[in-house]
Amino acid sequence: MIKVLQNLPYKKRLKELGHFTLKKRKLRRDLITLFQYLNASYKENRRSLFTRSHMERTRGNGYKLHQERFHLDINPKFFTVGAINHWNNLPRDVVESPSLEVFEMQLDRMLDNLI
Repeated sequence: MIKVLQNLPYKKRLKELGHFTLKKRKLRRDLITLFQYLNASYKENRRSLFTRSHMERTRGNGYKLHQERFHLDINPKFFTVGAINHWNNLPRDVVESPSLEVFEMQLDRMLDNLI
């Protein structure tokens, strides 16, 4: 451990080092995977996991995904369920990023406001 940071609380140490909490790192990973999936990086079964929202008017981004309703407590922990709310809250310029690198940079700026 870095001696200067030794006595700081966990969140302050992360901030000093420029890292996100474990929860934000998991969310970042899920949103990056979702971006890749929706942009055809994953060829198999692309349409079966997610359904685009059919609402004519959507605030925010035009790539909103339909959220299925589940009755079990475990379902929000699944990738296909947990990331959708956060994805739908991202602004249009983030979800319409031309490349993965641009998406990652814009997502990192947004992560502080997501959780």
